[in-house]
Amino acid sequence: MKDCMITFRSVTPAQTAEGLLQKANIRCQLRRTPRWLQEQGCGYSLWLSRKDTMEAVSILREMGVAFRKVYLQTENGAARELEL
Repeated sequence: MKDCMITFRSVTPAQTAEGLLQKANIRCQLRRTPRWLQEQGCGYSLWLSRKDTMEAVSILREMGVAFRKVYLQTENGAARELEL
């Protein structure tokens, strides 16, 4: 289940991150960030399993891929930001 999302300012870093995570065998899906979570202009996000989130964040930081925030989807469908 894809219940976490890592948000990006634009599609290019999101695509870069998607490629890096897939090479690391972390399953993720690139999507538009829900409009109610977009902070500025267009936004893209990678959706992935909660169990893979910290490893994914670590890989992105190590490789210098800029991301905005990480959210956890709650049981009622809302999202809450994870403090990293």
